[in-house]
Amino acid sequence: MDMKTSPIALLKDATLFKTDALINGQWVAGSARFDVNDPSSGLKLADVANLGAQDAETAIAAANAAWPAWRNKTGKERHAILLKWFQLLMANQEDLARILTAEQGKPFAEAKGEIAYGASFVEWFAEEAKRVNGETLPQFDNSRRLVVL
Repeated sequence: MDMKTSPIALLKDATLFKTDALINGQWVAGSARFDVNDPSSGLKLADVANLGAQDAETAIAAANAAWPAWRNKTGKERHAILLKWFQLLMANQEDLARILTAEQGKPFAEAKGEIAYGASFVEWFAEEAKRVNGETLPQFDNSRRLVVL
């Protein structure tokens, strides 16, 4: 597909359209790729990283290594980071909805709503980050490790 005729060509910020995976702060192309097609036309939108088990292990290790730095942030710092993420999602709602529409075939209005709905969870957790009040939530399953952020 010619990018001039692709729905992705309508993006205000084309840098939002990523085809690689983000692992440990680096974009990873992977050793294999797979096609993503526009369900409305069947035309190829892009080929994206097709990562395997080792890449998943690397991502998990990176997340575990990042945990102490996040854990040591104050509630106010966490709030600021999560609120900025929410604001970025909402500032780019139209472009993100265009990507979702192109990839999934959702009507644009529904995709915009889904972006806002997903962003609302980030906003909620941003607000909750300010409420560090020492509560411990009861664990529902002793065979699992629960983390309260």
